[in-house]
Parts: sequence; structure tokens; C-alpha cells
Amino acid sequence: MQNRLSAGVVVVRRSSGEWLFLMLRAYRNWDFPKGLVEAGEDPLQAARREVQEETLIEELQFSWGHVYRETAPYSHHRKVARYYLAETPTAEVTLPVRPELGRPEHNEWRWLPFQQALPLCSPRIEPILRWAATTMAGSAPGG
Repeated sequence: MQNRLSAGVVVVRRSSGEWLFLMLRAYRNWDFPKGLVEAGEDPLQAARREVQEETLIEELQFSWGHVYRETAPYSHHRKVARYYLAETPTAEVTLPVRPELGRPEHNEWRWLPFQQALPLCSPRIEPILRWAATTMAGSAPGG
């Protein structure tokens, strides 16, 4: 049986000379914006759509290219999440009400430096955060 693919983005922005990572909380779990890739949709398109739907952030620059990292299978080995890395100049995050849920998909959002984001990560997404930080350190945006 093939794993269902989710796609998302590790969204970062510069503030006071340091990189901040956007973390979203749903119940007790922190994650990056992501969701299922729909039929006929490219994973990168899905990732962009999910960021827009979950945060209303529309301006994303894939300054490190369309590189991505996938999680190990989760949810009873039925899902894999693919995360891209993008920066945004947008500081304000809005958690819109999802009509199908009658409430926002997430309960809280935070822009955090790496050292504050790390303790919030589950074992599933910790390697994604570390990959993003290493990727960012390895080449300057646009380089």
C-alpha cells in the first residue's frame, strides 16, 4: 500500500538579524503548515496552497531552490510529509476559520529562533527543522 503524501513548508523570516521559524500548534502538537496533496496536484503546489489556507501567507520565496525533506512514515505507516523551505517577508499570521471544521485548523502560531523551536518539535519533525537550519546555513538565500 502506498503512503499518502502530505506537503508543507518550513516558513522562515528574518527579524533583527536572525532567522525565525513559523510553528503552528494543533492541540498539543507543533508542526509546520502542511496538508494532503490533492489528486492532480503537484506537491509544491500543495505545499504553497496549505501555507496560504492555514496562515494566509501568500508571499513565499524558495530562496534555496525547490529542495525538500520527507519524514519517516507516520500515522500507522500510512503517511509521509514532504517539507520545502521558503522565506517570507510577512510577519503577521492569521489562522482562518476552516468552513469544514467551523474553527481554525490550528490553535496558535509562533515565530521562533531555532533554539526555541527545537523543544517544540516532535520526533517526526525534529529532523525537518534540523535539515532546514542546515540548508539555510549551507548557502545564503538566493545563492
